Amino acid sequence: MNDSPLGSPAQAETRDYRGTVFLPETPFPMRGDLPKREPHWLERWERLGLRDRLRAQSKDRPKFVLHDGPPYANGPLHIGHALNKILKDVINRAAQMAGRDADYVPGWDCHGLPIEWKVEEEYRNPKGKYQGGRGKDEVPVLEFRAECRAYAEHWLGVQREEFKRLGVLGDWERRYATMDLPSEAAIVREIGKFLMNGSLYRGLRPVMWSPVEKTALAEAEIEYHDHVSPTLWARFRVQRAGAEDLVGASVVIWTTTPWTIPANRAVAYGEEIDYALVHVEGVAEGSHLVPGERLLVALPLLPQFGKDAGLAAHTVTRVLKGAELAGAVTAHPLRGQGYDFDVPLLPGDFVTTEAGTGFVHIAPSHGEDDFNLGRQFGLPVPETVGDDGTFTVQAPGFTGLHVFKAHDAIYAAAERAGTLVAKAKLTHSYPHSWRSKKPVIFRATPQWFIAMDDANRIREKALAAIDATHFVPDIGRNRIGSMVAARPDWCISRQRAWGVPIAVFVEKATGQPLRDPAVMERIVEAFRVEGADAWYQPGAAARFLGNDRNPADYEQVMDIVDVWFESGSTHAFVLPDHGLPFPADLYLEGSDQHRGWFHSSLLESVGTNGVAPFKAILTHGFVLDEQGRKMSKSLGNVTAPQEVMKQYGADILRLWVMNSDTAEDLRIGPEILKQQAELYRRIRNTLRWLLGNLAGFAETETVPYAELPELERWVLHRLTELDARVRKAAEDYDWTGVYPEIHNFCATDLSAFYFDIRKDALYCDGPDSHRRRSARTVLDVLHRCLTAWLAPVLVFTAEEAWLARFPDEQGSIHLTDFPFVPEGWKDVALAERWAAIRQFRRGVTGDIEERRRAGTIGSSLQAKASLRFAEGDAANVLSAEEWAEVLIVSQVEVAQATETGEVVEVAPGTKCDRCWRVLPEVGLSARHPTLCRRCEAVVEAR
Repeated sequence: MNDSPLGSPAQAETRDYRGTVFLPETPFPMRGDLPKREPHWLERWERLGLRDRLRAQSKDRPKFVLHDGPPYANGPLHIGHALNKILKDVINRAAQMAGRDADYVPGWDCHGLPIEWKVEEEYRNPKGKYQGGRGKDEVPVLEFRAECRAYAEHWLGVQREEFKRLGVLGDWERRYATMDLPSEAAIVREIGKFLMNGSLYRGLRPVMWSPVEKTALAEAEIEYHDHVSPTLWARFRVQRAGAEDLVGASVVIWTTTPWTIPANRAVAYGEEIDYALVHVEGVAEGSHLVPGERLLVALPLLPQFGKDAGLAAHTVTRVLKGAELAGAVTAHPLRGQGYDFDVPLLPGDFVTTEAGTGFVHIAPSHGEDDFNLGRQFGLPVPETVGDDGTFTVQAPGFTGLHVFKAHDAIYAAAERAGTLVAKAKLTHSYPHSWRSKKPVIFRATPQWFIAMDDANRIREKALAAIDATHFVPDIGRNRIGSMVAARPDWCISRQRAWGVPIAVFVEKATGQPLRDPAVMERIVEAFRVEGADAWYQPGAAARFLGNDRNPADYEQVMDIVDVWFESGSTHAFVLPDHGLPFPADLYLEGSDQHRGWFHSSLLESVGTNGVAPFKAILTHGFVLDEQGRKMSKSLGNVTAPQEVMKQYGADILRLWVMNSDTAEDLRIGPEILKQQAELYRRIRNTLRWLLGNLAGFAETETVPYAELPELERWVLHRLTELDARVRKAAEDYDWTGVYPEIHNFCATDLSAFYFDIRKDALYCDGPDSHRRRSARTVLDVLHRCLTAWLAPVLVFTAEEAWLARFPDEQGSIHLTDFPFVPEGWKDVALAERWAAIRQFRRGVTGDIEERRRAGTIGSSLQAKASLRFAEGDAANVLSAEEWAEVLIVSQVEVAQATETGEVVEVAPGTKCDRCWRVLPEVGLSARHPTLCRRCEAVVEAR
């Protein structure tokens, strides 16, 4: 009879040792189920007062200010909004965890044309909200403004909740809006600063004008599309000239805007251009040219002109420099039809021989160069076109006709006058309103401007500020710099109702704006209490001008200020009103904002403070579909953030942002989102594995760094590299590639290498094993680092992974900082050594895979590897037992040889029932004949 406590050997062989293996245990589930769980985390943070707690614990830290460029409160969020706010949130959270006090004040742009249009539509619609069928001009202005305010307030609320659902942390209770009463007061105060320092003036000059919207537009409100323009070649017959042979000849102009001919008041030439005096001898069929006539055309453009105009046989009687045309006078091409004035030839340095005829017809009312040349030579600036794009009485013969439908009438009038040379069509890039998508015109109207080059030297100071700004990417510096260097004076007036008025009075007798600080102070104070509506109240002029002035002597300006001026001045009230320092550390928007918000903020701040309102500018690209196309409802390729969150959760959307190169245009669609979900799954599994293998971990298990095995020290070295990467990104805002690198670390360095190697020790070693304690020491560090580094991006998942290990009703990963990673963990020599080991390992695992495919072995633990190393091989640094761990085989023999190599064969021995290694020692134990010595000792010690 066997006296063994376990009975007979046969009975021992049937024992199940699975319960003795230290398998991972964690409440952290494999499935994220983010759409369902994320709202609960948001509720928890609300209960915790997370933002307020962060402010309290950070009060003595240096502040970090990312000033929010305000989105427009008009409609639900689109994917571009999500990209922008997620990127801002990641940068803010990273700055906070890197040791700053990163308070974020979100804001909204609420005034302007899109909202005004929507409300107008409701008023015009007899079946709409107001059931009145009234035009805007029939609605009392204060009633109309109240409806605009209500519209903006509604969408502001919708967008705020959608931003919060994205996981964006900010001061949502004290958000700013340009339509808040204190904001309107601050905006008019900023206008007043330009008024008082003399930079604000009213002038007549061409601006981009939308006939549809009946208002001036800023450059940032313009987009360029292909447009088919009618073109015209016309004769200007020379009446007087210094050279006798020029009198009676015709100067030929070419224009893509025939509708500007009624406004023509001069023709420009280039002084250094060679012009040909051409005698026409033959013409093509259908040509409007006449044999015997004489024409003036730039010599380099004559061949193309001949094709365009049907010029056949001809003689160049002489070639002259443009300077010889000085003092010449021509007749308007519509002479005899109400245009019986002389048209002088004038030198223009903007005239080129790139296209046309080398002569430019000058309409001072409709072009920047035209206007400037006209001002230089005292030309009249007729108002030939009205607000709605139709001709006025100053365009005889065309009054009431819309400019975009005028070309046929212009052609006919020129033909009657005998001045039509040719006509055609041209497809070219043309400015359109980004709201109405309709083409705009250049039109001279009285507008309010901020001077770029007066005593305030805004251009000079702005260019200097650009030089001092950190740009991410740096190409942004050149983009905004070239725009500022070339831009005209800033037109800040708009002819609309919903916005902050340019609260200025103009003295009728002198035409000069009133620059009285007391008047401006009364306006600002009234706006602070009542908002900008105070300007529109009956008796406003008398109220603000005071008892010393007669309102009848002053014009009360009713134009509103450009919304870009409003958003550009937000730094002036958001930062001080929230106790934040000026200038802000960072402005972050899409790359189109070099001509938009970045631009207007720079000019506004330089004009009032002398410096930029930002220290750094970061720009991101636009979001396209998976094929790189612009998103549109008609194509059916729109990815809505709301739908992504319903299907995948906000963390997947956030991961997509940070896995992209945000400096370039980003792509998104169903397949890309599936890929992101798979990347997320791998990261989540890494966290789950860490948590499972840290079950019951206590500080007393920790092994000092100096006593850790090389493999653990190699992992810690990798953490120093990632820590440096994260901290550098937090410092300079360039996160490109950081989170792909963290994912690669999880998937390649950890899951496919370190975890794979250490599974055996973690599952099968005894609790007091130095190897197991070392591994758990490193897993502890890995968990703390990864959850912290992931927290700015995977805000919900990181919180779940943190609390799964450190449950605390009041705790949060977002209340912690990035963990301290000692510089002493960095070991470049160790990293090089393990790079060689991993390279050699890949060769051996390749051989093992071949044996598995051939059916020689099943798992790698059924293998034995015989390793040969040449002298000095960098990989020859491990013992046979260590190689067995690294290769995940049961047995290894190591030998010196002339060449490095390996032989993989079936391991001799028996498989251990607990750890599955195949060893000769299995079967030698009387008490546990199916276990290896290591497993026997662990089982016995339990």
